[in-house]
Amino acid sequence: MLSRVSWGAVFAGAVIAVVVGAGLNILGAGLGANLVDATARDTPSASSFGIGAGIWMLVSHLIGLAFGAYAAARLSGTADRTDGMLHGLAMWATAVLVAGFLVGSAAGSVVSTAASGITGMIGSTAQGLGNLAGAAAGEAADRTDTGTIQSLTQSAVDRARDALTASNADPAAMTSDQRKAEIGRLIGRRITDGNLSQQDQDRLAALVAAESGMSPDEARARIGQVEQQAQQAVQQAEQQAREAADAAATAAATAAYWIFALLVLGAIAAVLGARAGTRRALAPDYVAR
Repeated sequence: MLSRVSWGAVFAGAVIAVVVGAGLNILGAGLGANLVDATARDTPSASSFGIGAGIWMLVSHLIGLAFGAYAAARLSGTADRTDGMLHGLAMWATAVLVAGFLVGSAAGSVVSTAASGITGMIGSTAQGLGNLAGAAAGEAADRTDTGTIQSLTQSAVDRARDALTASNADPAAMTSDQRKAEIGRLIGRRITDGNLSQQDQDRLAALVAAESGMSPDEARARIGQVEQQAQQAVQQAEQQAREAADAAATAAATAAYWIFALLVLGAIAAVLGARAGTRRALAPDYVAR
């Protein structure tokens, strides 16, 4: 059987569909810009603009596909209605691929331009920070000698050593750094293990009481209140994360449904346009004459 597909007609129809749709969208952008009246403050709301733009884009898309399918079926030269509709569907698929490629290329160009701009800005900022850091380092080197740096370093080391070597000491006899260091260790164990022994709980209460100047009972109540607030914060964060995930999934599903509906409507418009563009078969008596 001979091939009855005309790819030239299909590609021509796809180009016509894309150009007609783009032209109608450009016309819609111009009409929308004319509606903006900042002087008289008579501009439609953002929601009205969005709904109107969506409807215009949908209609432009369908009109472009109908014109392209009509041209594809007409240029194919077929007089069979089924072949004409198949040419229209082939044009529809080709136009979708071409439009997707153009949109992807445009989005890639925008991302590349933005990335180049951000890279240049970061490079300039980094250079400026480098110059600033060099100037600050020079100023610090002029004003700080080696003896002062060694003294400050040794002081920090001594404080860290004292804070880490005072475990199980009397909280009242410990320094503030020592109490804070042991409180941090106990809280870390509470987070990792999920619970503390009674001895560790009493030790934590004594440390908090000595650090804050409250009684042990008040310290235990304060620790329980903080743990309750932390648990509530964790539960709220988990709930917000679940709600955000549900919202994202719903939005993705809605977008997928709308895209599928748009594709189906485009296919229907292409079939109708191709059916209108299919040539009529000549009657046998006319051919004989």
